[in-house]
Amino acid sequence: MQIQPCGPLRGEITVPGDKSISHRAVMLGALANGTTHITGFLMGEDCLSTIDCFRKMGVEIEITDSEVIVEGVGLHGLCAPEETLYTGNSGTTTRLLCGILAGQPFTATLNGDASIQKRPMGRVIKPLREMGASIEGKNDNYCPLTLYPSELYGIEYRLPVASAQLKSAILLAGLYAEGQTTVIEPAPSRDHTERMFRALGVEVETHGSTITLEPPEDLYAVDIRVPGDISSAAFFLVAGAIVEGSELTIRNVGVNPTRTGILDVLHEMGADISISNFHDDAEPVCDLTVKHSMLRGVEIGGSIIPRLIDELPVIAVAAAYAEGETVIRDAQELKVKESNRIAAMVTELKKAGVDAEETDDGMIIRGGKRPHGAAFETYKDHRIAMSLAVLALAARSACRIDEPEVVAISYPDFFHTLERLGG
Repeated sequence: MQIQPCGPLRGEITVPGDKSISHRAVMLGALANGTTHITGFLMGEDCLSTIDCFRKMGVEIEITDSEVIVEGVGLHGLCAPEETLYTGNSGTTTRLLCGILAGQPFTATLNGDASIQKRPMGRVIKPLREMGASIEGKNDNYCPLTLYPSELYGIEYRLPVASAQLKSAILLAGLYAEGQTTVIEPAPSRDHTERMFRALGVEVETHGSTITLEPPEDLYAVDIRVPGDISSAAFFLVAGAIVEGSELTIRNVGVNPTRTGILDVLHEMGADISISNFHDDAEPVCDLTVKHSMLRGVEIGGSIIPRLIDELPVIAVAAAYAEGETVIRDAQELKVKESNRIAAMVTELKKAGVDAEETDDGMIIRGGKRPHGAAFETYKDHRIAMSLAVLALAARSACRIDEPEVVAISYPDFFHTLERLGG
């Protein structure tokens, strides 16, 4: 795909539903008694993988034009799958299902695509085994993973890194454990699981960095409205900031405080972003308006990293257009995403003439010089593809992007939306 430098981006858009919330809505809807109606669901490949896995375990799930309807089977109603549960490219599906399957009375095997088979699962396997789970994996760390029936017991577990997937896997296993399950975080990570638990009647207490779950007798269905995904909105926030003359409004964006690191960083960089129509139901939501801005380099690290881990590739693009030096540190987690996102972004930025340097835990980008056109590789990573597309919008000449179809993982209509805004 070729992307030409564009004039001002203008208009109003909505972005697809939050991927993290969409996954959890299907999972907990399946485990609840009653019918769950999910509106705003993300129809991306990752979330459809979650639906497919639960259908294979006997859960009736209907997809209509306006909603996803899940006929819950209750906490103890899943059936043994007759085939491997294929999770595609979805790390969230794979890791969270480990927590659910650890407490089932049947054997199940999880496997994903070539990327998932290279992504380490040991961090999830370790605490689940401490709870009593019986899990076998390739080299004890990789998919395919087979989980056998076992009795689970609540534990207190201190996370080695701030990870919502790891935390959620443990808490989901805690639904089936005897006694309390407690997770202690080194820094706050996204709390969608805890919020949804509470909505379904699960007793979850959070005190500072400590989350404690009391196993319920059962779960009870509630309807779930999924807000727009701030990780998807991030691409348009950066695009609006770097393309001269732009002004964009993104409606109905989820602004859960554990996810708004991207807004904090862009504000610090000097981006003109305003908030309107804020309301807080189960998840806080607002409209975001961004205008073209002169950006400056910043330092990013420490406790903010878990709040913007998925947005770091597009933050690197903002840094390329910002005056001065941007330092990203404490972001080792980027190495085990769909690709090594540190190496990928540094390599591709250099192709466009950006002064970028890879470090052990992040990158250093010296911006202010407008990138030139280049032929980019996406590494089959949806966020790398969309980040490079944003970079191309304000480049000095046309750029080419290989395998643009990978955006379907989280944002199938990404390029159509760009075109509608003037890209």
